[in-house]
Amino acid sequence: MAHARTLTAATAVVGAAGALLSLSAATTATATKSPAGQPPGRPGSVHSVPVPTGADPGTRALPARTTGPFSMIGLTWDEPRVQLEGTAQIRTRDARTGLWTTWRTLDTDARVPESGREAAADGVRAGAQPLWTGASDGVQFRATGDRLPAGLRVELVDPGDPELPAPTPEAVPESEPAAAGLPPVTSRSGWGADESLAGAPTYTSEVKAVFVHHTAGTNAYDCGESASLVRGIFLYHVQSQGWKDIGYHFLVDKCGTVFEGRAGGIDRPVKGAHTYGFNTDTASVSMLGNYNTATAEAVARTAVARVAAWKLRLRGYDPAGTVTLTSGADNGYYTTGQKVLLNRISGHRDGYPTECPGNNLYGALPEIRQTAHAAG
Repeated sequence: MAHARTLTAATAVVGAAGALLSLSAATTATATKSPAGQPPGRPGSVHSVPVPTGADPGTRALPARTTGPFSMIGLTWDEPRVQLEGTAQIRTRDARTGLWTTWRTLDTDARVPESGREAAADGVRAGAQPLWTGASDGVQFRATGDRLPAGLRVELVDPGDPELPAPTPEAVPESEPAAAGLPPVTSRSGWGADESLAGAPTYTSEVKAVFVHHTAGTNAYDCGESASLVRGIFLYHVQSQGWKDIGYHFLVDKCGTVFEGRAGGIDRPVKGAHTYGFNTDTASVSMLGNYNTATAEAVARTAVARVAAWKLRLRGYDPAGTVTLTSGADNGYYTTGQKVLLNRISGHRDGYPTECPGNNLYGALPEIRQTAHAAG
């Protein structure tokens, strides 16, 4: 199905080919021939490590251990509607130096989807936001709290090393009118999505608002690693949490590079899994990094504004305006059927009880709205 896609020197243009392997052991898979749908090269993998239940119901721990290679880590649990009320911490071992990191706290805000393959009956798991660790080969975990959910699993994500298509300096959108005003976007094939893992997209009526997120975790990544971060989040959402695809519609790194997120057409009203209660008739842009602790660079803020402006103006909406949306769930902030007045460009915390997109990025939203308005 045709959809707008602008491709530049930072944007790949050829399709991906094959299927990532979900390994039951912490081993590295080597691909000599890629099945259809998976990019050639070394495929990614996810290794799940169950956290044992001890005598004390308020504590859980996983002793330090050697693992297979991973670069991203997360935590999931059985019930998708249950939040972890407590603190979950990990430390990892650098595969290059052999040194252990300090303890780091995982962001355990529950981000739950709403329907379809993403329903609880289909094996969806709640989870913390994944944390980029860089090349690692060891892990230790501990959690304390009044309510620690059942079925805790530490998720070790190896984003793999697929052969990505060569970039092109030319803009070749499939639909010139729809692409007008869209900043350069790295396509799913450009970051190495395994399309055989993604479920069929679900469409809503239109896009009335855009929610801004951050992925939390860390800002300690090189922008040359951004495609690997996006692949890791995709694998975590799909293989660890059981979603049909990556939850966000767009992702933006700290250097301002824009990545296509959920499949189905960037100019179409694809239903995402990003703001529980408000996934219908909305889109999402998530910045790679933690913007409670860092301030987004101007180039990244501008990229968010331009994507949001383009997405909203496809439907004729002023990105500096407001809209009344109806909550689709009791999400701890609003009740099902409640009418809510929101900015056309809102933060995740405006629709769901969370710190996302971080205090610094949330504080930048008025500027982002005005930049988006001016971009029209």
